[in-house]
Amino acid sequence: MAVALRLSRGGSKKRPFYRIVAADVRSPRDGRFIERLGTYNPMKNKEDPERFSIKKDRIKYWLSVGAKPTERVAKFLSLEGLVEKPKIYPQTKKDKPRAKTIEKNKAKEEKLANK
Repeated sequence: MAVALRLSRGGSKKRPFYRIVAADVRSPRDGRFIERLGTYNPMKNKEDPERFSIKKDRIKYWLSVGAKPTERVAKFLSLEGLVEKPKIYPQTKKDKPRAKTIEKNKAKEEKLANK
């Protein structure tokens, strides 16, 4: 059974609250999970200690038996020093501006330079 460390959404409409869980990769996002490992509340301030909490010993266990964290959970775990920071791969074609946008930007720059 492949296990993932991922976020399971709770809370109400427009007030998200997430649980960090160990779950089978085939189960639904908010469905059955094996163990609850922590919480994440994006509505709290970034400095608030209750915004993010984890059970470090249990996460270390799940990582040792081969559980793979999702990108978002890996980012949280890297803040706690449990895993390396995930690499962010640049997109090849999508992140570059289109020709039309480049022309508009050049026109704006010329207009500002002429003032």
